[in-house]
Amino acid sequence: MAFESLTDKLQNVFKNLRGKGRLSEEDVKAALKEVKMALLEADVNFKVVKQFVASVQERAVGEDVLNGLNPGQMVIKIVNEEMTALMGSETTELKLLPVDKITVIMMCGLQGAGKTTTAAKIAGKLKIKGRKPLLAACDIYRPAAIDQLKINAEKQQVDFFSMGTGVSPVDIAKASVDQAKKNGNNVVIVDTAGRLQIDEGMMKELCDIKEAIEVHQSLLVVDAMTGQDAVNVASEFNEKVGIDGIILSKMDGDSRGGAALSTKAVTGKPILYVGMGEKLSDLEQFYPDRMASRILGMGDVLSLIDKAVEANAERDIEKDKEMASKMKKGKIDFEMYLESMKQMRNMGGLSSIMGMLPGMGKISDDQLPDEKKLAKMEAIVLSMTPEERRNPKLMNPQRKFRIAKGSGNDIADVNRFIKQFEQMQKMMKQMPGLMGGKRSGFGKFGGLGGFGKNKFF
Repeated sequence: MAFESLTDKLQNVFKNLRGKGRLSEEDVKAALKEVKMALLEADVNFKVVKQFVASVQERAVGEDVLNGLNPGQMVIKIVNEEMTALMGSETTELKLLPVDKITVIMMCGLQGAGKTTTAAKIAGKLKIKGRKPLLAACDIYRPAAIDQLKINAEKQQVDFFSMGTGVSPVDIAKASVDQAKKNGNNVVIVDTAGRLQIDEGMMKELCDIKEAIEVHQSLLVVDAMTGQDAVNVASEFNEKVGIDGIILSKMDGDSRGGAALSTKAVTGKPILYVGMGEKLSDLEQFYPDRMASRILGMGDVLSLIDKAVEANAERDIEKDKEMASKMKKGKIDFEMYLESMKQMRNMGGLSSIMGMLPGMGKISDDQLPDEKKLAKMEAIVLSMTPEERRNPKLMNPQRKFRIAKGSGNDIADVNRFIKQFEQMQKMMKQMPGLMGGKRSGFGKFGGLGGFGKNKFF
């Protein structure tokens, strides 16, 4: 999980601060020394850490903070604000020309950073916003690069342009703009070649493309998992080619987070998006304030809402009303279980969702059912007949044996799952307060607090 290691360390520091009724200047300095070490271990640039700690200390040792009603909370608030400022303060949107003109976006980056996948992810986002993008394959060196872009274009249902490997990238880029004019595309995304490391040939090729066509946005894709190296790569590209924005790929695999905290401060260029998974939908708009909240373990409810809205964009409204009505009456069935599983996957999975909820970041992975367990439960439901899914009361020993055999599970697994489902049904019937009734059973069951004990999802 992104920032997991850094978040744990910072939360321990803040826990000690909150535990003290009053703070002295020495208390603040000692806490910030631990913050400094945590940031350095997260592979944040040394100069960035030094400046960050100095800015926090200057504000945190003021008389208003130390003599305030809750100095510990004030220090945490200052850390949050300074961390947000470090990553850019405001969200930066991808700059596009009006819809009647063609915006050219050039993707840059080292080989393996995720340029080709990210180009397709951006195309998908722009398509949702009403644009008509064209993906242009200008990487003629990497084996299967053109095929990869073509397959991703088909998945995103956007236009694709290629001239094979026998034509220069500059000529392909020029031809792609001509193709866009003929085809009515208003965005051209040029997928360029990378190298395993920065070399003059790659830089010259990128500069030649920028000279041959008018590039409106040069976006650099960097692998967040490379930490400090990502910052160095960004600085080099900005100096030699000139970039307008940065996309951090593979953020879901980086437990440290150094790249996100250093890149903007070192290059002065905004982070536009972060890649949070391998699926073509796993590209999130970068919000500095939300990211700071995630790092400090405060959750990110707004991004969770965005995910939910995106996941529900094409859902059947009437079906949702029917499900809501059933839930109000405590009449949940296995069809609803399947639907909830689908929605959870669309939102990035259970661990991703929990990481965005305030106070839930500390739940360990062993308290959550893993993907194999969830797949096992789903297989059980899929082995039921439509009638059995809609009416759980139909379950009898013969049906359970058939379901166990059909899903490849033991009968004990099926019995346990159905028992947990029945417990959930009883719980829903006893908590009408959640659905607008007078008597609330939410406090009785501890809300999400009973999460780790209840293995039904």
